[in-house]
Amino acid sequence: MDEQYIIGRNPVLEVLKSGKEIEKIYVARGELKGSINKIIGVAKDRNIIIQQVDKNKLNQIAQGSPHQGVVALVTPYVYFSIDDMLKRAEKLDEPPFLIILDGIEDPHNLGAIIRTAECGGAHGIIIPKRRSAHVTSAVYKSSAGAVEHMMIAKVNNISDTIETLKDKGLWIYGADIDGEEYYFSTEFRGPIALVIGSEGKGISRLVKEKCDFLVKIPMKGKVSSLNASNAASILIYEVVKQDYEKKSKRI
Repeated sequence: MDEQYIIGRNPVLEVLKSGKEIEKIYVARGELKGSINKIIGVAKDRNIIIQQVDKNKLNQIAQGSPHQGVVALVTPYVYFSIDDMLKRAEKLDEPPFLIILDGIEDPHNLGAIIRTAECGGAHGIIIPKRRSAHVTSAVYKSSAGAVEHMMIAKVNNISDTIETLKDKGLWIYGADIDGEEYYFSTEFRGPIALVIGSEGKGISRLVKEKCDFLVKIPMKGKVSSLNASNAASILIYEVVKQDYEKKSKRI
């Protein structure tokens, strides 16, 4: 299995907390202060090799990303199955809440969506094997380590996957500029999956046709669409908001 690097203090701390197998941690000479000491302490407790190196080596590994004096060498992210996600929801006694990404190619957008989805309590994220960013060191960095707490599945075909989810009782909500209703007027109920389209083209036609509902975000400015990660954040937290409102009414 190929190796990859996790870059930056928070991502390295999160991967340490996750229990993921770490081959080695590189620390820049002279950087033994602040959260670096916490990283070193946890690494020593787990018997992980710590190697002090020149900053030039870290610069070379990070390739322009701010490494903050620390890089971890790990084995690649292990993807999950959709059944894993549904079992997680069942174990938590919660209706499944999944995010489907239809062609998000920017790793920073993917990382930002993973971070928001994890904070919002989503049980998993589904991405296509082709025409999509995958989990890389850039995604780890932009997710602030949330990758280690989020189940991510790679599938061959998003349209077929939506049909499978429908068969399992999920309602599919797609974010689309031509949606029938604004997101804040839509009831996100029961087991659901949100579909977020690509940065430039949005949701593909075939995927759009598979959605049960298409919802839109109001646009009052001159720019016609939001960044994909911003749109995802708005919809994810509308789901969170409605869930809190339902729970408060039952109390």
